[in-house]
Amino acid sequence: MPTTPLRLAVLEADTPVPRANERYKGYFGVFRHLLAQAVAPAPLESVLSLTGHDIVRDPSAYPSLDDVDAILVTGSKHNAFDDDEWILALVEYVRRALTEYNGRVRVVGICFGHQIVARALGAPVGRSDNGWEVSVTETRLTEKGRELFGGRETLQIQQMHRDQAFGVPAGAELLASTDKCMNHGFVIPGRVITVQGHPEFTEDIMREILELRHETGLFTDDVFQSGMARNSNAHDGILMTRVFLKFLQEQ
Repeated sequence: MPTTPLRLAVLEADTPVPRANERYKGYFGVFRHLLAQAVAPAPLESVLSLTGHDIVRDPSAYPSLDDVDAILVTGSKHNAFDDDEWILALVEYVRRALTEYNGRVRVVGICFGHQIVARALGAPVGRSDNGWEVSVTETRLTEKGRELFGGRETLQIQQMHRDQAFGVPAGAELLASTDKCMNHGFVIPGRVITVQGHPEFTEDIMREILELRHETGLFTDDVFQSGMARNSNAHDGILMTRVFLKFLQEQ
């Protein structure tokens, strides 16, 4: 582990569902909880200096890229392909981190964040015709994915998306796929790593999302019941997070 804590800025692109938001106090708290588990038994503060930034409600919340070592873009209910002012600002911020600060500031993208990074690097992003992927889902690792994840052939990861990146950016290597989604993450060594899934989602968070989206009619009975049936399955969120940390700490 590094002797000086790595300065990681969590760019909060949404607010968690109500019970999760009350418990964790925003996505910053959700990721803080995940990262603390990933570095245990070491104290989190000895490994990471974390800051949270609500980039949706406060356009001035972005940290100076001179003052961070890495950024993490969270998931979101919003569409990464939309042209809302705050989404365009986020795309440009990520692009700057990856070009002007090439290799000095590393980037992690989670779900919506994965798609934002893909967009910033010129890959197409949009709504899939294959419908929703929800709850704990098996992803098939590529050769590069197997290299990063210790020789594993597959990962079980919480999912909550129907949008996706339809290509892999130039210079990036694909990490995983499913039948519904070709691009489940990519890496550019020393610069960026992304995943389409949600390593930060607990069983409770996923249950609340499934229930709320079923109640509003966004999820059919089939999607809801299938998601609930798999939600208690073991998943590899902490393993994935440890791989992120190794990526961020590598010289």
